[in-house]
Amino acid sequence: MIFTRTSEQFHGLPIVDFTVSDAALPSDPAELPEAGAAAWRLRVAYGSEGGFDEVWAAFLATVDPAGVRAVLIGPWWVRDYIPVEGALANIVAEALRFPALEALYVAHVSYEDCEISWLELSDVTPVLTAFPGLTELVVCGGNGLRLSPVRHDRLTELRFESGGLPTEVVQAVAASELPALESLVLWFGAEEYGGDATIDDVAPFLDGTRLPALRHLGLQNSEFQDEIAAAVAHAPVVARLESLSLSMGVLSDEGATALLEGQPLTHLKALDLHHHYLTDPMQERLRQALPGVEIDLSDAEEDDDGWRYVAEAE
Repeated sequence: MIFTRTSEQFHGLPIVDFTVSDAALPSDPAELPEAGAAAWRLRVAYGSEGGFDEVWAAFLATVDPAGVRAVLIGPWWVRDYIPVEGALANIVAEALRFPALEALYVAHVSYEDCEISWLELSDVTPVLTAFPGLTELVVCGGNGLRLSPVRHDRLTELRFESGGLPTEVVQAVAASELPALESLVLWFGAEEYGGDATIDDVAPFLDGTRLPALRHLGLQNSEFQDEIAAAVAHAPVVARLESLSLSMGVLSDEGATALLEGQPLTHLKALDLHHHYLTDPMQERLRQALPGVEIDLSDAEEDDDGWRYVAEAE
């Protein structure tokens, strides 16, 4: 399965790595694209003696920050994993030099670099307050992740990819004012890795009053996926969604039955249920009930004597 942190594009732009060699020389400027033609992944090279501060300084000196539209924070540590706080502080401190920045991906790190549950994060609230023009924010990881309720008038896509999403973060998203938000994705993860949210934390996203522009909702990677499905089945927000994702979790026939016995879902363009525990008859029942909906039922898992697991935890 390919997740966004291993993709080759972000914000509709090709991802271009920017790093610094041991000789402290950045990539050849003549070989780099225009500032606004790439999504720039800033990364500390494996085995490098220099840290993120060095990469950041070289980036500012090499690429015109005024034209940059998208930035990804790749591996920011030299040896031991450290919180991303320092890297974020560098970016926030120079916010006025990035008037065109539209998208930020915090922790675009491959599995070879670090497991998702090992990533050390920090408070991402300053990013939203420092960049009022931001339209897309993706945050990967859960350890040390914090967020305070904010108002942001331009953000259209918000995504938290986590093997264990803290309750406080889920509640902060629910308490935020995001009038332009069209897509919200939350990976809840496993309790073993810090995913302590409950169905009560999901409720504010379902009544349809907090996010007036929402068109896609992803409540995913959950150990209480059946409860989410049952709540979604009668949620007012669903009537104005174009797509819905309840994938990556432990969805069983119980949750799928609740979905089918709830409000009509035939208006959806897409229903993503991949990585599930549905029986073959239930999968066929879904296809028959929703003939005009693009349903993703891939990655069917076997229930091992009642033991089920989410797609993304460690």
